Amino acid sequence: MDFLPENIATYAEQHTGAEPELLQKLNRETWAKVIMPRMLSGHLQGRVLAMFSKMIKPKAILEIGTYTGYSALCLAEGLPSDGRLITIDINEELFDMVNDFVKASEYRDQIQILTGDATKLIPEINITFDLVFIDADKENYSNYYHLIFDKVCQGGIIIADNVLWSGNILKPIHEMDTETLALHEFNEMIQRDERVENVLFPVRDGLMVIRKK
Repeated sequence: MDFLPENIATYAEQHTGAEPELLQKLNRETWAKVIMPRMLSGHLQGRVLAMFSKMIKPKAILEIGTYTGYSALCLAEGLPSDGRLITIDINEELFDMVNDFVKASEYRDQIQILTGDATKLIPEINITFDLVFIDADKENYSNYYHLIFDKVCQGGIIIADNVLWSGNILKPIHEMDTETLALHEFNEMIQRDERVENVLFPVRDGLMVIRKK
């Protein structure tokens, strides 16, 4: 995931707004207790997500892929007082940890945690979203995009994480594994979709930012 020289990455974090105290604690607990802690958004990307959300001022956010709840809490920073965020993850084992941190936050009454298969849960949600964050199983990125597209308002934003996939996205297609190929096909699909505008930001592991026209 680390494309920048370590000293440049450190400088960027040092000149980025501080990680809130609750997120610092969640960051530490994730690295201490959870398998594959590098999946955590972390300080710099977390502040990027919070900034996007504050700029968009979304009344409704959908997150696909909760993990330990770090990115959900970052995205919630841009919600108005009557806004809501729904986050979905298939991993039941992390629910209690996520729920504890959500309850400890100022967004406890605005965040709804759903556990289950997002491809089955999304069609049951009858809400128009201003912001969607996709950060779940890579093979389903294109499926998630199709499922949520009509639920995103005109001018709404979709952000997909990990679209550079530790640089593996640059491999020849015949050398790509299933996940890398799925991400490549997703990136190509977005680039061809005339219904949207898009920018691929080389932030951490790559953020594809998509605006619905």
